[in-house]
Amino acid sequence: MKLCLILGDQLSPTLSSLTGLDPQNDILLMCEVRSEATYVKHHKKKIAFVFSAMRHFAKKLSGEGYNIRYIKYDDPNNTGSLIGEVARIISQNAITAVVLTAPGEHRLKTEIEGWPATLNLPVTIKEDDRFLSTPAEFATWAEGRRQLRMEYFYREMRRKYSVLMDQNGPIGGQWNYDAENRKPPGSGLDVPDTFRVQPDEITQEVLALVETHFPDHFGDLLPFHFAVTRDQAVAALDQFIAKRLNLFGDYQDAMIQNEPWMYHSHIGFYLNCGLLTPLECIERAEAAYHQGMAPLNAVEGFIRQILGWREYVRGIYWLKMPDYKSANFLEAKRPLPDFYWTADTQMNCMRQCITETKQNAYAHHIQRLMVLGNFALIAGLDPDEVNNWYLLVYADAYEWVELPNVTGMVLFADGGQLASKPYVASGAYINKMSNYCRACKYKVSVKNGPNACPFNYLYWDFIGRNDGKLRGNPRMGFMYKSLDRMSAEKRQEIQDDSHRFFTAIDANEKV
Repeated sequence: MKLCLILGDQLSPTLSSLTGLDPQNDILLMCEVRSEATYVKHHKKKIAFVFSAMRHFAKKLSGEGYNIRYIKYDDPNNTGSLIGEVARIISQNAITAVVLTAPGEHRLKTEIEGWPATLNLPVTIKEDDRFLSTPAEFATWAEGRRQLRMEYFYREMRRKYSVLMDQNGPIGGQWNYDAENRKPPGSGLDVPDTFRVQPDEITQEVLALVETHFPDHFGDLLPFHFAVTRDQAVAALDQFIAKRLNLFGDYQDAMIQNEPWMYHSHIGFYLNCGLLTPLECIERAEAAYHQGMAPLNAVEGFIRQILGWREYVRGIYWLKMPDYKSANFLEAKRPLPDFYWTADTQMNCMRQCITETKQNAYAHHIQRLMVLGNFALIAGLDPDEVNNWYLLVYADAYEWVELPNVTGMVLFADGGQLASKPYVASGAYINKMSNYCRACKYKVSVKNGPNACPFNYLYWDFIGRNDGKLRGNPRMGFMYKSLDRMSAEKRQEIQDDSHRFFTAIDANEKV
């Protein structure tokens, strides 16, 4: 008799560990455990989403005849850990082997690799074939390359799966239409709402459990409207294709106050826990292009996020771990300010993005990168604290996807292994791509002094204090030429403003 453990982000009927099982005799185990819910204090909505999706998936498997054991979080016999629950099932049954699909996080994979000695049983870890590239395939692609740039990996994946390709190469003659996907938010945009479902009885029970057992975790639990079944996740994908994909390309970088969802798909929740598969999302978007439902720049941009970026960051994660987790190229050490938890700041862009994160366990990629991440970068925030924050606040965040995005893309903490330069910007970028600055106490047009946008002087302070690390970067040359042309008085103003700002946040004053 085999024991098959299914993890909370493996909610797929095609899971590799289900292959070859005897549905009636082998045991499937799913469990809600304290160790996974609290190794960082995950957003309440994230825990509710994962637990509810797990319970719905278990119910589906049971209805298909599988012999499933489901351990709820508040089960009085719950040991609180995966190994504890696996050992408990083994002690009660004649288990001869344990099988599971490879976990998505290095810490858990390392732990499971030690289980054969602990359990005195063979433990088979199968490849997670829901992804479109394997860690071994990525390592082969990366071997011998001086730079591991996503664009070239993406082109290989386009060829491999023949996505948006014709006999002459990429459809439209270009691989990448990102230059067309940077329109600022115009007036009069009618942004469709995100997909919403009413919580059913299973979800209501989970919501009550989360409120009881995780009261001190970050985030708003209600309202809760996420899809929690595969059918609902497919409906969410359908809604995006029909109502938002056509303008996704144009406005994927745009930000509007009180419009947290914009034209994005919001399917990262469902992809990363297994309710959707990447290839079906890609095929649906490609079909929309061929049917004339959406333009090429929108479809290519969406597909690039899945076939390119998602697969690429996973490849980077497994290639570079475990050392990647401790990377801190810029030697950033400042603690995460309290306003990342409270949104109690006078910087309106930060207040909006943190508030929406707290409400929705979601923010779109430009909010994460160019507002919240940009501030973390120019303020020199400690990578460990920033990574923990991103991991726990977003419902689509698992370490394999979060860590490369934050360490590599947001913080440049890997020294350029992922990104060719730091994604750093002053207030002018935020003003161009959003309407946040209109309602801000600070003036984005003012460069120095107490009324100036902090992003303006902190940008130049970041450039100056990282001179020794970044001046040699060929993509930073223009910035350093501009810095060198500044007068001594101007540079002193920047230092004074930055010192005043950092002194205030260190003292937990409202900034």
